[in-house]
Amino acid sequence: MQELKTRLEEYLGVQNLLLVANGTLALQIAYKVLGVSGKAITTPFTFVATSSSLRWEGIEPVYADIDAQSLDLSPEKTREAIDPEVTALVPVHVYGNPCDVEAFDRIAKDHDLKVIYDAAHTFGVRLNGKSILQWGDAATLSFHATKVFHTVEGGAIVFKKREDYERACRLINFGYEEGEVVDEGINAKMSEFHAAMGLCMLDEIDTVLQQREEVYHRYYEALKDHLEMPMWKEGATRNYAYFPVLFPSEDALLKVQERLNETGIFPRRYFYPSLDTLGYGQPDRENPISRDRARRVLCLPMYPALPLGIQDRIISIMVSSQKSLAGEVPADRPGGGTVEG
Repeated sequence: MQELKTRLEEYLGVQNLLLVANGTLALQIAYKVLGVSGKAITTPFTFVATSSSLRWEGIEPVYADIDAQSLDLSPEKTREAIDPEVTALVPVHVYGNPCDVEAFDRIAKDHDLKVIYDAAHTFGVRLNGKSILQWGDAATLSFHATKVFHTVEGGAIVFKKREDYERACRLINFGYEEGEVVDEGINAKMSEFHAAMGLCMLDEIDTVLQQREEVYHRYYEALKDHLEMPMWKEGATRNYAYFPVLFPSEDALLKVQERLNETGIFPRRYFYPSLDTLGYGQPDRENPISRDRARRVLCLPMYPALPLGIQDRIISIMVSSQKSLAGEVPADRPGGGTVEG
């Protein structure tokens, strides 16, 4: 496990990286170490674990709406949601697309808040030459089998401060330090078996990323004139983890999804539904952009060994469906503007 930690720190360009059993525990440990309590502002457009990990630690998620183009948490809406009980921000780099980290850094300084980034999708992503994991008081990674880099199951936390990393080391090992219990703790350690899988994956990661890039660009070139795509953060690299597209309406999405399913292709409505519809956050706070995008977004199959024939079939169905639906735009759609890939 120490070998994987060392190699990952070198590959990712970070320090204070702690391997843990999964990405959800990574978030929970980060909240615990950083003393998050009361409320935390986060995004409703993400996987449910971002919110459920907060609730599991007794922290109330407060949802702020997302940016219409990047699909990341909006800094402006975040400022509006701050109240005296908020102690932290938990933005998500959605699909690996970096948030406006400079804006969140300013907000945190202005209001004395901790920032924990859910960076589950961002393995290897850099912003202006710097690892995106260096932003915030902590950033968490998921190494689930569905991720670009995986250990079958696992995760990691990158801490800004060495003392936070050292306390987290105790917390994930029952609170032990040098053979004595000195802190409250649980068992959140990554196993040596999973670390060994990670070392095998790391040996192949550059090839994996190259193959994903090829799949991504075939999709992009074929679909860029037919469907909207999230606007990527300027100055950020990609790891080609996902290929999300936005349909003009939920009805259009469901029709295409049905056609794909009929041919044995099962894309994911990722992320759906918007989490503010599940009763996790404040019931009087609505997030119309998140709800709209959640209804209209679909992630196409994306993996290194995706056969060209299957990808061509997906593209053909997508293009023919959009041509038949040309001109269909719902009247109640919020947001607007051109969204680039």
